[in-house]
Amino acid sequence: MKCFMAKKNEVEQKWLLVDADDAVLGRLAAKIAPILMGKNKPTYTPHIDTGDYVIVVNAEKIKLTGKKADVKEYDHYTYYPGGHKYVSFADMLENKPEKVIELAVKRMMPKNKLGVAMLKKLKVYRGPEHENQAQKPEKIELF
Repeated sequence: MKCFMAKKNEVEQKWLLVDADDAVLGRLAAKIAPILMGKNKPTYTPHIDTGDYVIVVNAEKIKLTGKKADVKEYDHYTYYPGGHKYVSFADMLENKPEKVIELAVKRMMPKNKLGVAMLKKLKVYRGPEHENQAQKPEKIELF
């Protein structure tokens, strides 16, 4: 019995549309990450990008459970003395709701060049409209 290994030029990638309206952030990210990696397909190969493109709409309507909406903070370091910056979840959701979903999914992806390439297939939009109508994405229900 031979083991199947996908080849880069033989992979067929679809466009999928996900609505984030009233979805829980972590649960949504945990469903999106395997789709981007291709782990939901029988042709999954670890060293080849076999995943599909994912379009997420209504990013501003994402929610968290419990007290996390009040407590959660995003931080980054500017590499200057005293340059550790903190942004609360509420401020991030108000100013950049796309970034909230992108960061949650990014932290579930492989930390290498292939993970960066897979993450480029994630398109997140604030409202219900998106720019990828020409790709004819098919809507999927994750929950």
